[in-house]
Amino acid sequence: MAESVLVKRSELTTTQRRTEPVPALSPGEALLRVENFAVTANNVTYAVIGDAFGYWNFFPAPEGWGIVPMWGHAVVEASEHPDIAVGERVYGYLPMASHLRVEPGNVSKGSFSDMAAHRQPMSPIYNQYRRLAGDPAHDPAREAQRMIFQPLFGTSFLIEAMFAKGKWFGADTLVMTSASSKTALALAHVARAKAPQIRRIGLTSAGNVGFVTQSGLYDEVLTYDEIGQLAGRNAVSVDFAGNSAVLRAIHEALGEGLKYSCLVGATHVDARGQAGGSPLPGPTPILFFAPDHMNAAVKEMGQEGFAASYNGAWRDFLVSTDGFMTIDERHGLAEAEAAFVKTLKGSAAPDRGIVIRL
Repeated sequence: MAESVLVKRSELTTTQRRTEPVPALSPGEALLRVENFAVTANNVTYAVIGDAFGYWNFFPAPEGWGIVPMWGHAVVEASEHPDIAVGERVYGYLPMASHLRVEPGNVSKGSFSDMAAHRQPMSPIYNQYRRLAGDPAHDPAREAQRMIFQPLFGTSFLIEAMFAKGKWFGADTLVMTSASSKTALALAHVARAKAPQIRRIGLTSAGNVGFVTQSGLYDEVLTYDEIGQLAGRNAVSVDFAGNSAVLRAIHEALGEGLKYSCLVGATHVDARGQAGGSPLPGPTPILFFAPDHMNAAVKEMGQEGFAASYNGAWRDFLVSTDGFMTIDERHGLAEAEAAFVKTLKGSAAPDRGIVIRL
């Protein structure tokens, strides 16, 4: 039998598990059995903005419900495709479920894409599966770190590339909310490596100051109550929290000194979006959509140039995670369900990366 976790789209803390027969295969299809995946704030973002950005469309569910996308590994359990062998392992976009039926296309030594019709309107980067036997980015010793960080790292790498292309919009400081989040940590790492002249300031809750400071990735760490200390700086900001009060405080503190306001994700679900009232001072916040920026970066740098730059930065960051991230391994979809709800509520520990093994 196949099992999946369903999330009520109108009330994300409401979940249930569904059991149904393992899907039968037609010619050209393959059945993936999910081995493991990570549960992070990134998955919360997929759910929070699922309707606006089509994230619910990847893995169809009953009306009013959705299956949250995850990043992880799977093994080919059955295959009716001549080039996809039973037993081979892949890494990619998976449902919070035990199985996934795919229609492999664009098959190469290192990857294939799911050509299922319902997935084609969405960005192709989510439809590609890396075949681990031919994947140069695969590190068998750090599969857990890849699941936790790589989807987030890609976003961080592209944010830095956007700022670099814009010459940091004349700023000399990068301000990041949710500084303990994995995406913020990755952005701080990339910025330190590629733009050391830019001062990195992390904003976080009082309880996370120690962890954020110990990461060594920020030049300065402030609590949300200390945002007023940003006054007088020339900065760009990246808001990973989606907290309207925090965003307003940043805009008011920096005023004309804020050169660009970037919105990414929504880790504080209960306060996402902009509050009503007067317009925010400074630039209008712009939502960052990674697939669009990836297409632009590849077009500018070329596929090989982009891959070389990304892979080098990823390898450096992957090694650095050994110093500040503990893998929290759990088992079964019931644990995945609980971990998602806890992360949704913002109560997951920042120094732990949750990995679910099925």
